[in-house]
Amino acid sequence: MALMSPIVSRLARLLVIALCGLLAQVAVASAHATLNSSDPKDGAVVDAAPSFYALTFSEPVSPLSLRLVRPDGSSIPLDRFEVKDRTVEIAAPADLGRGTHVLSWRVTSADGHPIGGSVVFSIGLASSAPPLVGDQIDWAVRAGVLAGRIALYVGLFIGVGGAFSLCWLFGGSRSGRNVVAGTLVIGALGALGSVGFQGLDALAVPVTRIAEPMVWSTAMGTSLAHTVIAAFIAFAAAALALLKKGQFSRVPSLAALILAGAALSLSGHAAAAEPQWLMRPAVFLHAMAISFWVGSLAPLALALRRGDPAAVPGLRRFSTAIPLLLVVLIAAGAVLAIVQVEKPQALVDTAYGRVFLIKLGLLVGLSLLAAANRWRLTKPVVAGDGRATKRLVRSIAAETAIVLLIFAVVACWRFTPPPRALAAAAAQPATVHIHADEAMAFVQVMPGRAGDVTVSIGVLSGEFQRLDAKEVTLVLSKPDSGVEPFRRAAGRRDEATWRIDHMTIPLPGTWRVRVDILISDFDKVSLEDQISIRP
Repeated sequence: MALMSPIVSRLARLLVIALCGLLAQVAVASAHATLNSSDPKDGAVVDAAPSFYALTFSEPVSPLSLRLVRPDGSSIPLDRFEVKDRTVEIAAPADLGRGTHVLSWRVTSADGHPIGGSVVFSIGLASSAPPLVGDQIDWAVRAGVLAGRIALYVGLFIGVGGAFSLCWLFGGSRSGRNVVAGTLVIGALGALGSVGFQGLDALAVPVTRIAEPMVWSTAMGTSLAHTVIAAFIAFAAAALALLKKGQFSRVPSLAALILAGAALSLSGHAAAAEPQWLMRPAVFLHAMAISFWVGSLAPLALALRRGDPAAVPGLRRFSTAIPLLLVVLIAAGAVLAIVQVEKPQALVDTAYGRVFLIKLGLLVGLSLLAAANRWRLTKPVVAGDGRATKRLVRSIAAETAIVLLIFAVVACWRFTPPPRALAAAAAQPATVHIHADEAMAFVQVMPGRAGDVTVSIGVLSGEFQRLDAKEVTLVLSKPDSGVEPFRRAAGRRDEATWRIDHMTIPLPGTWRVRVDILISDFDKVSLEDQISIRP
């Protein structure tokens, strides 16, 4: 320094002072406040709702926005808080229920930069059921879909089945012919209406747009079109059987019965289930058996009431055929129920299961009535007992009323996915592949719905080569719901895979996802994208 001139020495000292000042500014700039702790802790499950929340930061902060997001997605602004040095104490709402909540905060630190984050905690237990989303239901369209489906059942089961029984059990008797013809017309109208309302439902448009070609073309692009086409051919064959006489009527009536079974095996929840080689034949046989049984009721009752000579022989044939028919009906129905429901608990936990129980209750009542008819009334009626005949006619009318109720109940399955489908949908993962020049990450959330999940993160370099990461952190946020970012550190599973077990994603919807990959002490890559989480 002795060799330096006074001017150079002064400049050197100024340079050192300036450098120190610059370093000090950098240090201050990088020292944003961070959340050191919270009460309740992030990810905690508490027994009772806390009376207050506490957020402790690395330095004093000023709150900008504090809110609590409840399990149903609604949020509450938290206006009552007090800042004590580095801690913000917040008065908690008093009416919180069980489930996962998100304490979302946004504060400004000493440097004036706003920062935000979230604390996720659960009261009682983490939310496993999805928050209810207020879907817009068009009740007019829904009523039209149900009415069309019930009318279709009336045509396929009472109409087609009635035509078959008239030809095969009652020797072409005219008793009940007009009723059967009328139900075929109802079925045809129901099939036509089903197409229109299916299109409205598919496009989510009001009933006032039912005349638009797009509505009908959309419906005909679905699997329902196959059912409707087969049903119309079945109705035509059944009508032809009613017009024919003698043995010539049997062929079209048999073809109509087969087509009725085929129509219902071409669409619907059960027909779409796996294994197809089992489910479609089961639906086919189930529908044919129902059509035969139910279709025989009106012709039999009307023939008995009118004293038709074909009534007693027809009753004998029906009584002979019904045991085998019930075996087919019950066996096929059992197969369908086992595949669709999967677990007994689903009978009470799902809407599909509850509809099934109502149907089962009606079926038990119908079976008891049918058994009473068979064991107590059939023999006296065959012997010519007029009083027993009247009782049997009334009993058949009651059976028909129960059948119509079953049609209405079964039609509700149109809007209740079976537990099998719900379980398959819930098990599907949500994934996102984020690729940048420096690195890439494949994020997989299992299952891909709100609640307790496992997150797997595959990490590679931008050239799909091994990336020796030191740390991987997942950061999620949902600004549209007021959820500020919250982070979870992932644990290494192998060279390229990291995992987070038992992470709670509190809400369904589109989340912002960021993967922070620490490659070295001085090198970190952040990858950002969005991921869709199902309800």
